[in-house]
Amino acid sequence: MAFFSKRQFMQQSTQQSMQQSRSLMSRFSFNVNRQQINNVETGFDGRQDHVADGIISVSTEHLISLRHMAESLPLKTAKVRALQSGQYYSPFRGRGMEFDEVRLYQPGDDVRSLDWRVTARRGEPHTKLFREERERAVLVWVDFRLPMFFATRGVFKSVVAAKTAALLAWSAHHQRDKIGGLLFSENQHYELRPKNGKSAVLHLLQSLARLSRFSPNAAQEQVATSPQESSSLTSASADHLQRQACYQALARLRRVSKPGSLLLLMSDFRGIDEQSESVLTQLARHNDVVMLFIHDPLEKNLPPAGFYRLGDHQKSLLIDTSDRNACQQYQTRFAQHVNDLKDMCKRHHMYFASLSTDQNLVETLQRQMFVKHTS
Repeated sequence: MAFFSKRQFMQQSTQQSMQQSRSLMSRFSFNVNRQQINNVETGFDGRQDHVADGIISVSTEHLISLRHMAESLPLKTAKVRALQSGQYYSPFRGRGMEFDEVRLYQPGDDVRSLDWRVTARRGEPHTKLFREERERAVLVWVDFRLPMFFATRGVFKSVVAAKTAALLAWSAHHQRDKIGGLLFSENQHYELRPKNGKSAVLHLLQSLARLSRFSPNAAQEQVATSPQESSSLTSASADHLQRQACYQALARLRRVSKPGSLLLLMSDFRGIDEQSESVLTQLARHNDVVMLFIHDPLEKNLPPAGFYRLGDHQKSLLIDTSDRNACQQYQTRFAQHVNDLKDMCKRHHMYFASLSTDQNLVETLQRQMFVKHTS
């Protein structure tokens, strides 16, 4: 088939990919992304495009270079901003707290910290004082399933996820927290137990860089065990693989994390079902859970009215975006997905932030870290 320009090809392939659960287009989405990435990353002559670093993939060196930027993202002093029910501020549960001592009550002390036994015994109000534990575990949960290798503007969603994980890992390292992670795709899971020190961060960055390098051959192996199976892969089976991968990764995170941990989830959260939400509920009971929703602008709105041809190395598909009803339904599905995520955060007292592929990542994190939705 004829090849399109990089911008045209990416823009056209995106629309079909976003409708994978509703029509036959879902059959093409993964194949389109595979060919698209292969063409952009290696060029049509097979040579490596080093300019792609940080755009469609990211190197370990690039992630290391984010170390100083992370100083502007202090997790230790992060506050919660409510989007609903007015503005209020409340700190993270944060590190575990250890009892330190009891002293006389002073104006401004939290009445919930009153020691009623000492107060009754001495006849004067006394307050319990606590101190932070020296360290806590910070775990990043990073999604490298096939739909994450996609963008029409800025950088791939997978790159946003990798950079975000690196920035927050460096931030945790600056305050001497333990760093760990769980990285996953449709059939791969990399588990990094929380550890102290720069070596733990570097190990995480190496794993992030390795998984961010999309390989069409490896991708085919993720969703099928044979070329014949790959060619007959249906939208339903692809959705099932994604849901199972998401659930299994969350279940693994529950086994790895300890109470009092800070859990940072980076994904487009496709395939979050009741089974996955059940695990999130258990995680949120004893940890701070942050859902960082990553999306591309074209996932929110389709391109201007017109005909867009999509294709991979096997088939092509012509899509008409002049149908206003279809475009409205498309936008509604995206809005519903976002609202569902926010509602889930409300129910389970989790934090929510939205990251777009075309935004300045550090500025967006500074502005949105961390929004907590409460009923």
